[in-house]
Amino acid sequence: MFETPDIYTLAGGTSEGLSKLGAFDNAILNAGVGNTNLIRLSSILPPKASFREKIIYPRGVLVPIAYGYITSDVKGETIAASVAIAVSVEDGFGVIMEYSGVTSARNAEETVRKMAEDAMKHRNIEIKEIKSVSSEHIVANIGCAFAAVPMWYSKLS
Repeated sequence: MFETPDIYTLAGGTSEGLSKLGAFDNAILNAGVGNTNLIRLSSILPPKASFREKIIYPRGVLVPIAYGYITSDVKGETIAASVAIAVSVEDGFGVIMEYSGVTSARNAEETVRKMAEDAMKHRNIEIKEIKSVSSEHIVANIGCAFAAVPMWYSKLS
């Protein structure tokens, strides 16, 4: 059984690769989570989790993470990925939203912030703050844009 993570950060990265999987792998390396095993979450920030500017992960660990990404092999195409976290006033509970597409980082971030705000509205939860990050990449051959909310455990950092 998994413990509930109590710290989180924002991460983003972009890269090229020899394949779409290679571009994704290089982008997660660029984002600082590439030497871990990512366990994709369904986008809820646990109550009382605290933000850290950066988390250093031991190689090979299982990292709970919510993320969005896009890969493309269309030369010259602009791709972007973004995540946003709406954090509650009451206890720090939050909702994480992900968005990616053939778009700019600015548009992706604006879109995902609205999505996070809307998710909290439907839960009738007052928002304390919204944090977000985005990444943008112009494809040379095969590229990837990646944005994420990796989580971890304060007792292990």
